[in-house]
Amino acid sequence: MKQNIRVIVADDHSVIRVCVAYLLAAEPHMSLVGTAIDAPSLAALFESRPCDVIVADLGMPGFDGENNAVTMLGRLMRHPACPPVVILTMLRHPPVLNALLLLGAAAIVDKRDTVEALIHAIEAAVRHRRYLSRHVELRTRRSARPRHVGVLSAREWEVFGYCVRGFTVSQIAERLRRSTKTISMQKRSALRKLGLETGTDLIDYARQIGLV
Repeated sequence: MKQNIRVIVADDHSVIRVCVAYLLAAEPHMSLVGTAIDAPSLAALFESRPCDVIVADLGMPGFDGENNAVTMLGRLMRHPACPPVVILTMLRHPPVLNALLLLGAAAIVDKRDTVEALIHAIEAAVRHRRYLSRHVELRTRRSARPRHVGVLSAREWEVFGYCVRGFTVSQIAERLRRSTKTISMQKRSALRKLGLETGTDLIDYARQIGLV
C-alpha cells in the first residue's frame, strides 16, 4: 500500500483549488490537508499543518501588496523544514522557469498540461525526484525567444524580484544584508542574462510575463 501523501494547495483562484481537491480525492494515497489563497495564508498553513508536498501558484498575492508569491516561495523553499514544492503556473519563459528550479522547486507543472501531470508531479516530488510537465520541459530545453541568453541564479532572481517592486540598489542591499556593489553586480548580471539593458526594460519584461 502506498504511503498517504499529505498535500497543501495554494492558489488564489477558487476553481483551481476545487479542481485540485477533486483530483486528490480520487487518489487513495493522497489527502488534502489545507488550502491557501495567498502567501500569508500559505505561511500560516506551513506553520500549523504538517504536510508532505506543497502545491503552489506563483500568481497569488504575496506579502506587503506584492502581486505574486515568488519572493515568499523562494524563502519558503530555502527553509530547512520545507517539504517539496510543486509550482503550478502559466508562465512560459525559460529564464523564469529555470530560476524556479534553482530556487528549489521540486517540480513545475504548466496549467495547460493534463491533470494527470499534477499527480505525477506530486508523486515525484515526495520521492525527491525532479518533474517537469510537458510544456515546461519543452520550454526549459529551448528558449522561445532569442534574447533569453542565460539562467538567473537564486541570488540574481531575488534581486530581480526586488527591482521589479521598485526597490533601489541601496534598499535591496539593506534588506538582503549585502553590499551595494554586490547587488549592483547581481542586477547587471540578471539584466544581461535576460537580454535587457535598463531597469525600465526589466520592469517591462516582468509585466510582459505576468509578474507585475
